[in-house]
Amino acid sequence: MGCSFAPGHKGMPTYTDATALDFLRKQVLSSRNVRGGLWVDVALGGLNHQIEHHLLPSMPRVNLRRAQPLVREFCEQRGIEYAQCGLLGTYRHVLRHLHEVGRALRAQDAGH
Repeated sequence: MGCSFAPGHKGMPTYTDATALDFLRKQVLSSRNVRGGLWVDVALGGLNHQIEHHLLPSMPRVNLRRAQPLVREFCEQRGIEYAQCGLLGTYRHVLRHLHEVGRALRAQDAGH
């Protein structure tokens, strides 16, 4: 489950209710899509379309791929960054993020 969830979220900005962003921006800016064909859809259980999943949570996963070009164009027209990369690229983002958030613990362990 973590290998399916992490690519769409780890390393992305997080927002609270106090953040002055509308629903669209909160969902799009805090999620990342993973490009790939049908095998990526199957491997990640459709969670590679995180942006569309967050915007349209009741949409069947099989239709998220169809919605993707429409959502991306909608975001581009409004100047909203739409994060998407390949499978290896997204795991690079995840590993960099985990390395960064673990830095303080590594420093603490090194001091003991």
